[in-house]
Amino acid sequence: MFPVIPMFAVGILFHSVGAMLSANCYTPQKYIRHWSWETFWLTQAAWCWLLWPIIGAVCTIPEIGHVVAESPKGPMLIAFLMGMAYGIGGTAFNISIRYIGFSLTYAIAVGLSSVIKTFVTPLLQGNLGEIVAKTGSSWVMLGVGLGVLGIAVCGMAGRLKENDLRQQSGSSGEFSMFKGLMLSLVAGVLSAVYGLAMEDVCKPIVDVAAQHGAGFWRGNIAYPFVNTGTFVTVLIYTGYLFRRNRSLGQLTHVAEGSGRASLGLNYVLAMLTGTLWYGQFFFYNLGHVRMGEYEFTSWAIHMILLVLFSNLVALLFREWKGCGPLTRWAIALGLGLLTAAILLMSYGNYLGDPHNS
Repeated sequence: MFPVIPMFAVGILFHSVGAMLSANCYTPQKYIRHWSWETFWLTQAAWCWLLWPIIGAVCTIPEIGHVVAESPKGPMLIAFLMGMAYGIGGTAFNISIRYIGFSLTYAIAVGLSSVIKTFVTPLLQGNLGEIVAKTGSSWVMLGVGLGVLGIAVCGMAGRLKENDLRQQSGSSGEFSMFKGLMLSLVAGVLSAVYGLAMEDVCKPIVDVAAQHGAGFWRGNIAYPFVNTGTFVTVLIYTGYLFRRNRSLGQLTHVAEGSGRASLGLNYVLAMLTGTLWYGQFFFYNLGHVRMGEYEFTSWAIHMILLVLFSNLVALLFREWKGCGPLTRWAIALGLGLLTAAILLMSYGNYLGDPHNS
């Protein structure tokens, strides 16, 4: 097996594909009919956090049985437990949207996750000073900072948008800044935990997969350990909701008089949601192994691209229609900052690529 040559431009392209999938992964949820939240959430979770990680690893990791047998068991358990923690964070993220809206939740949670994951990895490895001294590092760090600023500005634009729409409708809904802020902080921290589990804790397992010829697919071996932990948390929580709401029967039929609701279509849409979510990290791995000297910036690049594409999709579907001039200027500034951040990190990675020296 030939070694993987760092190709940051191709890496960013793969990160872009993954971020685009992530930006649209919950779109199918809009078309679910007559299913409770827990029915949808468990069904899509079965695909993105249980079935696809196993299928992806089996299909791409050579001699997977030997890889699992030879890998250290400690990282497997720790990754599983960190995945369970991420399950709590994902639920907190979803509930936070109810209280402060999509844009603010993304700005707080994704921005916090980007900073924590980007700098904790080199700190844990003890090579932050060495990285900062490398060629192009100042451009990379500037790009990370600008990306976080852009995410914050997009969040501010989202808040302005919600105010504009609220003034038009005269309703404040369930808005609660305190509840939303607390939930978003939990979601952001535990999202970074997921990234640390996937890249750092599972690295010994990934290295064994590489020794067995996994090449640039090697990162796929991490997902069965991390994601199954997430699925267990979702299973426990949705099981509680099924019992409380007596909604378990929705897994086998839709209620009578449900109009045009279709059980089969609901399953297809939930499976599509889970597939898109898993797809983001399938391509994330393909991008991560090509980032060369600044591989640790993969998480920040993915998160910045995610916010960028999610807002571009919102513009495409005219979700900003009816907003005031200040709101439009704010989202334009936010998108401009995110674009500049990606360009700066790309340039820094270019300068740091030894093939360009």
